[in-house]
Amino acid sequence: MTARPGDTDRAAIDGAAIDRAAGVLSGGGLVAFPTETVYGLGANAADGSAVARVFQAKGRPPTHPLIVHLGDAQQLGDWAEDVPATARLLAERFWPGPLTLVLRRGRHVPLETTGGLETVAVRVPAHPVALALLAAFGGGIAAPSANRFGSVSPTTAAHVRAELGDAVDVVLDGGPCQVGVESTIIDATGETLSILRPGGVTREDLEAVLGRPLAVPAASPIRVPGQHPSHYAPRARVVLVEPEQVVTEAELAQGLGHQVGVLLPPALTDAPVKAHAVVALPASTAAYARELYGFLRELDQRGCDLIVASLPPEQGLGAAIANRLRRAAGPRPAAGP
Repeated sequence: MTARPGDTDRAAIDGAAIDRAAGVLSGGGLVAFPTETVYGLGANAADGSAVARVFQAKGRPPTHPLIVHLGDAQQLGDWAEDVPATARLLAERFWPGPLTLVLRRGRHVPLETTGGLETVAVRVPAHPVALALLAAFGGGIAAPSANRFGSVSPTTAAHVRAELGDAVDVVLDGGPCQVGVESTIIDATGETLSILRPGGVTREDLEAVLGRPLAVPAASPIRVPGQHPSHYAPRARVVLVEPEQVVTEAELAQGLGHQVGVLLPPALTDAPVKAHAVVALPASTAAYARELYGFLRELDQRGCDLIVASLPPEQGLGAAIANRLRRAAGPRPAAGP
């Protein structure tokens, strides 16, 4: 069957839909598919021309590398060279799962996929639809989040369609993503590992497996996804304050004429707030991570122009949530003339 722009296949794992999507990838097309973290916008990672379509669809600068999704850890040697033992240990422990390893690029990996770098980012996703697609396709799929560059990542197929529309040839609908924030990115180019982006695998779990602390550099020594000053951002401006200041800041901004959305911390769930829209955050950090992007989209849809939020404690998944909120509140590019 020929894919038409705008097609969406809604079966959880429908063999015909998976085969059709694999055929689109083989033909140089774009397929959005679910992972456990967010929906990815996939292209044949070995086809530089197909990868270029990803950058065009997202409006993403071509110097920003993509993550190559693999069907299993046995394919690691097909994409990376000089893989250290520590990286193999993490792959064995956390794949399939929300962990990305940055390694030295295999010679055949297109520079379009790596953003011109001599490193490549790889992971094995933990979603049955993603794994079925990778098995049917038989190669690596380069896939950033399936949204416009810098905006809120999609965690449902509807989010993908709303943002990218007909720029995607096929969307595989696997339901809502269960982790909700992107993968943890590890610099594994040498024996000394470091966290370049916190994500779905926690620092604590990584250190427990390695038996030693992991460095978390203030600035990434390697370009990796999610490092732009403004990223994961809704249309509304995001303001971060201390938890005890959320209500006061929200009511002050509302009084100044803003349409204020509030991400209300669990400790303040019963506090009355004079604001345009209020989202009471779940006490569970895992639930907060899973719903974070949905909450930001909801406040946009409800007409908010400013969102007041606070950072959660930065342990476990809280570190990933805090990272995403800081980027969402980051300085935005100036509007054109």
